[in-house]
Amino acid sequence: MSVEPLFEPAALSRTLAWRDGQPISAQRFVAQAAALAERLPADGQPVNLCNDRYLFLVGLIAGLMRGQMSLLPPNAMPQTLRQVAQPGATPYALVDDARQDTGGLRTIVLSHDDAIDAAAPVPAFDPQLWSACLLTSGSTGVPQPQRRRWRALTLSIEAERRSLARLLDWPDIAGLNIVATVPAQHSYGFESSVLLALLGGAAFDAGRPFYPADIADALARLPRPRALVTTPVHLKALLGSGVGLPPVDLLLSATAPLSPQMAQQAEDRLGGRLIEIYGCTEAGQVAARRTTAGEVWTTLGELRLHTEAAADGERFIVAGGHVLQPTPLADLLELVDAQHFRLLGRANDLIHVAGKRSSLSHLNFHLNRIPGVDDGAFWLPDDVPEGVVRLVAFVVAPTLSARRIIHALRGEIEGAFVPRRVVHVDRLPREATGKLTTQGLREFALQTLARLERGER
Repeated sequence: MSVEPLFEPAALSRTLAWRDGQPISAQRFVAQAAALAERLPADGQPVNLCNDRYLFLVGLIAGLMRGQMSLLPPNAMPQTLRQVAQPGATPYALVDDARQDTGGLRTIVLSHDDAIDAAAPVPAFDPQLWSACLLTSGSTGVPQPQRRRWRALTLSIEAERRSLARLLDWPDIAGLNIVATVPAQHSYGFESSVLLALLGGAAFDAGRPFYPADIADALARLPRPRALVTTPVHLKALLGSGVGLPPVDLLLSATAPLSPQMAQQAEDRLGGRLIEIYGCTEAGQVAARRTTAGEVWTTLGELRLHTEAAADGERFIVAGGHVLQPTPLADLLELVDAQHFRLLGRANDLIHVAGKRSSLSHLNFHLNRIPGVDDGAFWLPDDVPEGVVRLVAFVVAPTLSARRIIHALRGEIEGAFVPRRVVHVDRLPREATGKLTTQGLREFALQTLARLERGER
């Protein structure tokens, strides 16, 4: 069995992470992971619930040193833990807060102050080792577990590292310091903050700041070059906050396409280039683009795209590189060639109204471009009488009337898709990554409309 060392000896002195502005070396990380591995059960599977990004990574590697694949649920709700648990294995929880409710699982608490052996050797892993199991977001249905081999993770980060360097016109991204607003358990946060540091030569801040002032403070504590890894929802809130922002050298965004206008505003405000990552939990990272340079995406590394016939038309397949098995995508693409494409929207969010066809993602894109709309989403009821379709738009827009929003939409989308009703709300039920799940939006919409019908606010 061939194994690959996690680090070369010369890399042990580099900074891998930051905590409260203080560097943590790769050598200390290896020692802390080795110490934790000694505490882990010989059998079982770790469910990594750590919010601290550094302790999350310590738990991940300690599990691999035991030959155990980490389960990475998006939350600690009992039904989620049941979904991610693997048959025949006894799960146990890794947490960084002793008060964390783990639904009855055996719990191991991680701390920055845990005792370590500074002489711990660098671990090495079999490329075929199953290393992590993530859940799909559930934005288009029931979340599904997705397992990744160590080889797939290393190939993915190598492809991302090269792509980012090319788009930034840098020789490499070594030494880049990352602040991320997305959780480490999400595929994007896992790859573009945790693994990009571990395997790509960058370093990450251990925290996960949420409020704009906290994001600004976290960035200011890190030396340049620095990056902000975020989502369109978080970025929009940050740019609209009025908080003074330190300059960054890279803005990385994913989970939903950005408008060119917001991308340009972000580059103007923060000074760095904005690069978007396109991907999904099933395939991982697939492509990247600098949004202000054009709408075409370029696949990462050796990934290639093709189409195949399906019952409802054609579907798009990605294969090669770190996608070890050809994997269908849930989106509609316009292929330029096998490595370049335009993104048209979700394959399953196409809607038909009055003989016209559009997609909810397209409509949401234009709704959220309206100045004064802080957040918004279209919803198509699924229990209306036959032949009657009434789109509803839910908006967080305290300074705009429904009439002004409808007027703005009439200039951007076909009349059949202009909502018959605009409902103002305080917030939308987004997850930590900024995503809206189909089921979550449906429940929210039904509850909100029911309250309004009863005359409640």
